[in-house]
Amino acid sequence: MIAKLKGVVDSVDSDSAVIDVGGVGYLVSASSRTLRDLVAGGPATMLVETIVREDAIALYGFLETAERDWFRILTTVQGVGARVALSILSTLSPDEIARAIAAQDRATLSRPAGVGPKLAARLATELKDKAAAFGVAPAAKGTAAPAAMPSGSINEDAVSALVNLDYKRVEAFGAVARATQRLGEGATFDAVVRAALQELAR
Repeated sequence: MIAKLKGVVDSVDSDSAVIDVGGVGYLVSASSRTLRDLVAGGPATMLVETIVREDAIALYGFLETAERDWFRILTTVQGVGARVALSILSTLSPDEIARAIAAQDRATLSRPAGVGPKLAARLATELKDKAAAFGVAPAAKGTAAPAAMPSGSINEDAVSALVNLDYKRVEAFGAVARATQRLGEGATFDAVVRAALQELAR
């Protein structure tokens, strides 16, 4: 199995690149996010996921470990093949995927081509525990992200209240997570909402 390629970028296409390693050109499919960082004639070190099918051996390349890890995680979900996983990674960064799943933000998850409402719901449901392991609550600029939003009806109600005020669910989730971290456990609903609104106003 090929796990890594180090060589020179021979060419870059809309959905793949050819990496020349010692005179051998490897065709590697990749997300548009990865392909944007490749320059023909320039050096490249790519992490590779090799998928063997009956009719072909396909290589999928990544410049970041997080992107490769999310490719592996996404393809465990029924209905998400390699092509759809790359579409998701082309539209959303690994952090954005993790936040959207943690916040159960199906609208964001359905943005990539090939992901409809049903598949977005499946991603949100089946990968919730894995997203939590990434430490996913969105952080304010210049601050560290809390590991996750503490569970509880007050926090959930606060997120719903902010969504009703026309904030995106993923933004509301992050603001409530930061507010709860700042106020500590036991904060009232009103205090959490006020603090979350302050976070959103920053």
